[in-house]
Amino acid sequence: MIWRRKAVTFASLLILMIRVQGGSTIRCHPAEYLIGNECCPTCSPGSRVKTDCFSVQQAFKSTSCQPCSKGTYMNQNTRLKNCLSCTNCDPGSGLRIKRSCTLKSNTVCEPLEGFYCIDSKEHSCVAAEKHTACKPGQYISSKGTTSTDTVCSDCSHGTFSDGTFTSCQQHTQCEAESQLIKPGTSATDAECGENSHSYVVPLVIGLVVFLILGFALLFLWKKGLCKCIQKKEELPQRKPQMDKRQI
Repeated sequence: MIWRRKAVTFASLLILMIRVQGGSTIRCHPAEYLIGNECCPTCSPGSRVKTDCFSVQQAFKSTSCQPCSKGTYMNQNTRLKNCLSCTNCDPGSGLRIKRSCTLKSNTVCEPLEGFYCIDSKEHSCVAAEKHTACKPGQYISSKGTTSTDTVCSDCSHGTFSDGTFTSCQQHTQCEAESQLIKPGTSATDAECGENSHSYVVPLVIGLVVFLILGFALLFLWKKGLCKCIQKKEELPQRKPQMDKRQI
């Protein structure tokens, strides 16, 4: 029994050693990849594998590589036979091109003006959203960037903002010669207008001057009219005197 156990143990160890040795024969260098029993050199960045390496009559034929075509790239050593497609920065998703795609690097996208990135991958933005627009009665306490949203805060009592201000403004204070027409709110400024009492004095003065001129003209008119009447009354009395002298 003991001999049989030792035989089984020895056989198991032998099988394990064979497996380990077999596995070690197919290990390739990091810059190589395994095809069958051959370790083929990888293609450099900017290219792809056209044909794998192979051996013919004890002669080794290395990997055949081909440059990536337009619109594709490869940013590392590869065993792939197809390059990767360049990313499209879609304006409809709030993106634009920051750095164009090359044979060795993918397109780098960034948010459009007024947008901020909500998801990124390998230093490139893949999704963006529009900055929050502050409402009337709020001011921009923190302006949005390419990576952060706009922060809005409410205006305090006695101040206002239409939503585009970076700080709330004080309501206009009406001066002594003007009066408040419309009170200010958190979204609008106060409106002032001419004080109604300011029209009274000029109006009274104008009316007095008008009456004085009217009375003066009326007086002069009546005086002139009286003189005309007197002249007309005197004319018939002088005519007989002229006739007597002629006689």
